[in-house]
This record gives sequence, structure tokens and C-alpha cells, in this order.
Amino acid sequence: MSLFTIMYIADVCGKAGRQACAHMIKPMREKHKVDYVIANVENAAGGFGITPEMSIKAFTYGIDMQVSGNHIWDRVAILEYFEKAPKLLRPANYPYGAPGRGSFVDTVGNVRVAVLNLQGRTYMKEIDCPFQVGRREVERLEKQTNVIIVDFHAEATSEKQAMAYYLNGKVSAVIGSHTHVQTVDDHITLRGTGYITDAGMTGPHDSIIGMEKGPALGRFLTGMPKRFTTATDDIKLSGVLMGIDPETGRAEKFERFRLDFDIEKFKPEDILQDP
Repeated sequence: MSLFTIMYIADVCGKAGRQACAHMIKPMREKHKVDYVIANVENAAGGFGITPEMSIKAFTYGIDMQVSGNHIWDRVAILEYFEKAPKLLRPANYPYGAPGRGSFVDTVGNVRVAVLNLQGRTYMKEIDCPFQVGRREVERLEKQTNVIIVDFHAEATSEKQAMAYYLNGKVSAVIGSHTHVQTVDDHITLRGTGYITDAGMTGPHDSIIGMEKGPALGRFLTGMPKRFTTATDDIKLSGVLMGIDPETGRAEKFERFRLDFDIEKFKPEDILQDP
């Protein structure tokens, strides 16, 4: 059986990130014969959260599954939207009672693919243990499929590496997110698990992790709160391209990418007009 090709789109930041997704994902799917696309959308709305309308629109870009992280709660309207959007995930290790779900098993042709969203605790909010919750979720998901992709939304490199070792050989890939800075440690372990500490950011790279440099720098210099706005220049589509053996769940291909989005190529009517 041929490899099942999955494309992971790194943290989509603001309008610039959504523009890159709108114009680049479908051509990428066609070029690389991608079977499934996962995108982290927790910063799609102005760099903080995502609205229901944006989530619905994002699926039309060629995205099959949306994952998130700690900023998913920044837009209040998303809470009720979770009830009718099973393919928008929030981290599975939020305590009982949090809206939404942290994993989903999807079907593409004869292949079932599971996506699991987890959030770290080091330098972040103290929620339930991602390792214990992650292990329980994987044990449940592996009864349905061997193809399991984990988005681990965490701050500390050590915590992400620890998760990769913890789930090594049990999942197809552990993909780190949250820092918006792509790392160069993409590889496949001897037990067949693809790993990268952070897949990076889809959005404006002439910025400080997606935000305009002036206010971000000002906060560091003065310690005073500043109003952040997303930047608009040097837009890139970042992420990982994977080839998974659907029979074994082993990653046979796992490569990061970071591609320029030339907005000047598009006519004004082709560019997203939403805020």
C-alpha cells in the first residue's frame, strides 16, 4: 500500500497567515498528492484565537482538521461553536467540563487517521498532565487506527522532547507548536515516530512571532503593557510534510518546509478582505 501523505500547517497567525493558507494549501495538496491536511489555527484571528466564521472558512482552504492551543479560548464565541465543530480540536488535557474535544478519528478512503491535541504545562497554565492524558488517549485511539498524529502545544523544548520519547513508537508523529519559530530537528526515530520541536508559523515573518515589532519591543524595553497587532510583511507558509505507512503507522517521510507567499501575484479581488 502506498504512503498516506499528511501535511501539517504550522500556527496560522492573523490575516496574513489566513491569506497564505487560502492561496497555497490547495496547490500544495495537488503538487505533493496530499491526502490529509491538519492546521493549527489558534492564532488565526488577529493573532489571538479564532472565530467560528474563520474556522468555517478555513475548511474551504483545503484544511481537513483544525487543532489549537492555549489561545483557543480568546474568542468567547468559539465556546458554543465547539458543539457543532468536531474537527476543531482543543488540547485534550484541559480538565473535565471544558467545551470541545481533544482528539478525533477521521476516515479518508480506506485509511483512518487520528489527530490528538495536547498542551504542555512548563511555563504555561497548570492543567491536567499531558503525558498521562496523552497515554490514555493513544491507548484508546490505537484500537481504531495505527495512524496517530499528535500536536503538542508547549513552551519548553525539554517537555516536547520528553513527550516524543514517551510516545515513541506508539504514534506516527509528535509535532511541537506554540513558539512560532521553526526548529531544524525534524527527524524520524528508529521506532518510526516523526518529530519536530516546533513546526513554526504560517504568517508574517518580518515580525516578533507574528506581531508588529514596535509594540512587542516596547513591552520588553519598558515592561508596560502594549496593544499588539499582527504584522503583514514577509508572509510564509510553514509546516511539515509526512508520509505514513497506513498499515503500521510508521512515518517513512517527515520533512519541514517554509515557503514564501508572494501576495503581489494575486489580484485585489483574490485577497481576503475580512479583518
